[in-house]
Amino acid sequence: MRLEFDMCSKRGDVMRAIELYDWAQREGISMGQYQYSVILYLCSSAAVGVVQPAKSGNSGSRSSNARNLFDNIPMNESTLTAVARMAMSMGNGDMAFDMVKQMTQLGINPKLRSYAPALSSFCEIGDVEKAFCVEKHMLEHGVSPEAPELEALLRASVEASKGDKVYYLLQKLRTTVRRVSPSAADTIVRWFDSAAASRVGKRKWNEVDIKEAVENGGGGWHGQGWLGKGKWRVSFTSIGPDASCRCCGEKLATIDLDPVETENFAESVASIAVKRDKDSSFMKFKKWLDYYGPFEAVIDGANVGLSNQTRFMPSKINAVFNGIRQKLPSKKRPLIILHNRRISGPKMDQPVNKTLVEKWRNADALFATPTGSNDDWYWLYAAIKFKCLLVTNDEMRDHTFQLLGNDFFPKWKERHQVRFRFDETGPIFHMPPPYSVVIQESEKGHWHVPIAVDQDEESERAWLCITRPNLSPAGLASIDHKHEGSTIQSRDRPRPALVTRSNSKDTQHNNHREVPKNPKKIRSTSGFQDHSTVLSQIETAEKLGNCIIDFQI
Repeated sequence: MRLEFDMCSKRGDVMRAIELYDWAQREGISMGQYQYSVILYLCSSAAVGVVQPAKSGNSGSRSSNARNLFDNIPMNESTLTAVARMAMSMGNGDMAFDMVKQMTQLGINPKLRSYAPALSSFCEIGDVEKAFCVEKHMLEHGVSPEAPELEALLRASVEASKGDKVYYLLQKLRTTVRRVSPSAADTIVRWFDSAAASRVGKRKWNEVDIKEAVENGGGGWHGQGWLGKGKWRVSFTSIGPDASCRCCGEKLATIDLDPVETENFAESVASIAVKRDKDSSFMKFKKWLDYYGPFEAVIDGANVGLSNQTRFMPSKINAVFNGIRQKLPSKKRPLIILHNRRISGPKMDQPVNKTLVEKWRNADALFATPTGSNDDWYWLYAAIKFKCLLVTNDEMRDHTFQLLGNDFFPKWKERHQVRFRFDETGPIFHMPPPYSVVIQESEKGHWHVPIAVDQDEESERAWLCITRPNLSPAGLASIDHKHEGSTIQSRDRPRPALVTRSNSKDTQHNNHREVPKNPKKIRSTSGFQDHSTVLSQIETAEKLGNCIIDFQI
């Protein structure tokens, strides 16, 4: 029976798994947790459309059949999560959330996947309050939502016009994912394009307090809530080499890295490397760095020497060595890290290669990692220790770097990694950008949002530029709205901003929404005595005029 269940799991054959369950019940065969887990996993996968239809049959009947198994199942995180997924397929978010609560009652630690069914169910039906109850439960139990969960919460919050939740989630996205997906960018555009977004914000604020909040947070955000009122302007843009937005001209910030956090990160890398060394090789390397350092750049020799080919070429390392040296303020020679097998053997006996190795050694610019060691830890530690540039095209995403388990790592890479390519003239370097590629909120209340897409150069990345006109306490104070009789009038009113959706530089400021040619005058017949009537009339005026009427009584 276990072999049969194995095959069902492998093939995704949910119907055969249920037949086995029925057969075991008839024959009085006791099933273990493994068999129950397989059935629940297959049922839940089929219910949410993961298992192919030819193998799974009708999902509704499977869900109801599977529910009869619950009383007999020895519970663990996997089985409870499977039940939660089936609850999600039936649109029962409360039941999915109850499965997570059962885990905590049974002393089981929920995982991120455990919360996904409940969160997805509540977001799908627009129950923002319950969705954030799930998020609160996650945080209380040490589980942090990632991009999919945050994007689901963002969509639900935008649909429900919850400005405070949208602001909170933009800050969470800033610290968690840094760059948003294209689908999340669309959701963000929908928010700033909405009437609800135009109404949120402070009319007055203390500029000194905002500036202090930005400085205390390391730059790039203040976290004090929406600033200003009125319609937002949303444009697609890019950032220039001087860190200025090509749309609004605002300069993006370079967010500080905490020195203590950097030191702790270096120690965590060293700790992992020491544990994986067969002898004290890494400790000797640390002493070598203390003696010959500091360096302003470290080169991942294997990555450079094997760039775009299978044959190792020391000449490429030498070209990068000379090229990056010219970009360093001191022009000091960079450090090359190579595994010792790369600098020995028949191929390295060629005179030109031997000459290069000797040159690097004589300049104290080469460290050969010993047999049995992972050279990745060596070049990474050296770059972190000296807070210097790291020349490599390695994206550092494999299991080796996942051991670090630290959200500090992406921030560090952004500031220190130098990517490269070769053309007929030699190496071309893509230096770290002079700004942080992360959602930024300026002292003026403007927003810049980087979009996560594949590109060779950071300068090609698309950003959202989100601004409000005359967004400053002084500018807002000068807007004076008053009423005479039954007519709403405005004096020195700034022109409403319109949304731009073009990537073309020539059309970024001209591709506006069409405004009605003959806007009607809207006059109130009841004055300002009935608050609800006034608001409804204002909303009517906004629709006819394709604008936002911002006023104070």
